Amino acid sequence: MADRLQTILGHIANRDRITCQGHPVSGHASTYRYTLEKSKRKLTDEQRKFYEENGFLVIKNLVDKSDLEKYRQRFEQICRQEVKVPGMTIMRDVSIVKSEFVPDQKAVTKIQTWHTDDVLWEYCCHPKIVDYVECFLGEDVLAMHTMLINKPPDPGKLSSRHPMHQDLYYFSFRPVDRIVCAWTAMEKINRDNGCLVVLPGTHKGELLQHDYPEWEGGVNKMYHGVRDYNPNMPRVHLEMEAGDTVFFHPLLIHGSGANRTKGFRKAISCHYCTGHCNFVNLKGTLQQTIEDEVLELAEKRTGIPKDQIRYEDIWKFRSRVVKGKASFHDD
Repeated sequence: MADRLQTILGHIANRDRITCQGHPVSGHASTYRYTLEKSKRKLTDEQRKFYEENGFLVIKNLVDKSDLEKYRQRFEQICRQEVKVPGMTIMRDVSIVKSEFVPDQKAVTKIQTWHTDDVLWEYCCHPKIVDYVECFLGEDVLAMHTMLINKPPDPGKLSSRHPMHQDLYYFSFRPVDRIVCAWTAMEKINRDNGCLVVLPGTHKGELLQHDYPEWEGGVNKMYHGVRDYNPNMPRVHLEMEAGDTVFFHPLLIHGSGANRTKGFRKAISCHYCTGHCNFVNLKGTLQQTIEDEVLELAEKRTGIPKDQIRYEDIWKFRSRVVKGKASFHDD
């Protein structure tokens, strides 16, 4: 059954097939919880303290515009169906999902699980990004979740918003403090076109209950949001230039506003974790809702009964070694 799922999901024979084993990493300096001692070779004390306190860190002009243009061109090729990426997920906004599909970037709002594409994979392995990722994870690095977001112009009902959420809600791998997201603006991003909004310091809290928000314009599939949080908490709108990259913790509450412009707002991101991660059982936890939803979708796409698919296997198929070693082996 595992082999069948692997084939249907478009798993490529020559890439890393991995199974998580091992245990959470420990032993980092007690002064810092979220960054490693070796990170002081890359991060200043001020940067380390800022991330520790706030749960995010913006590095200006980290990715060259020539690289961003390469990723943009690849995205357009994928949208025109000139390139097929095995296992990739293509998403459309709730406002256009029922319309006739046209092979154009205006019909695609997000692509996920593109780690098998050689061009986009270069982002995950970008030396400047990985240098910073190692500050949070160490030298053994796995890419776990890949996205290129093409936020569409809002149709007027604010459906282009992304509710405030915590990324850990979707993940079954741990330890939580050895997971980090790199999110790079592919163009100028501000409040007009829907920049990221973060609640500083919320990474120090617990994983909260998530549900679909009751929005008039509908909600995109899988766009769950935190059920209860203080809306009066201080928030920061991350206005960024092309190439600016924000690194943030998976418990940080964040979201994005509506795109009130006529253009599409693009960003590219990858979630990384340590090569020494482990998987946890989500049954009976507040994450079981999203696990059930993902497994139902996997059943629909593959024809395999959802009770024969393990949630952790889906994450394994989405994963790829970036650098160093991993506590994995082929099944």
